[in-house]
Amino acid sequence: MTIEKFASIYQRAAERKGGEDQLENLLKIPLSKAELATVPEDRWLSAFSMKVFQSGISWDVVRKKWPNFEELFFNFKVEPLLMLSDEMWEEKAQDPRIIRHLAKVMSIPRNARMIYETRAEHGSFSQMVAQWPLENITGLWEYMKKHGDRLGGNTGPYTLRQMGADTFIFSTDVEAYLRNTGVIDSAKTTKRAMTSANQAFSQWQQESNRTMSEISQIIAFSTGENRI
Repeated sequence: MTIEKFASIYQRAAERKGGEDQLENLLKIPLSKAELATVPEDRWLSAFSMKVFQSGISWDVVRKKWPNFEELFFNFKVEPLLMLSDEMWEEKAQDPRIIRHLAKVMSIPRNARMIYETRAEHGSFSQMVAQWPLENITGLWEYMKKHGDRLGGNTGPYTLRQMGADTFIFSTDVEAYLRNTGVIDSAKTTKRAMTSANQAFSQWQQESNRTMSEISQIIAFSTGENRI
């Protein structure tokens, strides 16, 4: 398999977006490792929880109700949430101020536990994410899927991107590009596909000295129906 040179991908994206300046203005830059390491853990739990609830539900509906979630769940502070009994969680899941979905509500204490348990080895969840090697960023996806709840598929990676972590994501356009160019040839959730994609992104990063997040966005802009 021959991986397309990043310079070619970049030029195609620039042409589709009206030039290099316009393309650069569209790119969202991730946080630095130092900035990422200081993100409060409650913001991670809130973001994970929001993404879980947005799965299969209107994103706008979830956003409008989110202040109620913050109030009901102690602003997603990890320690107070871990002290609640199962009966208390079931009661909260029936609160009419939020979206009443017991399975999704129960992802909150499970993901709080995942965040809490990273402290012993890494100091905090944020420090673990900041220190994770980019050449194995899909390993972080797998960690969240294994140790968290309902964070598989694109939920975990999209949350990482939203929170400012440097990661590529399997958006529709990125997945289509990787599949059409032979970088991946199996389901995106397989170890084989994630390893192949991670290797390709690492190569493009070495060629371009850009973040994986930028590369992912540029690939998306280079294909699909998003022309200017």
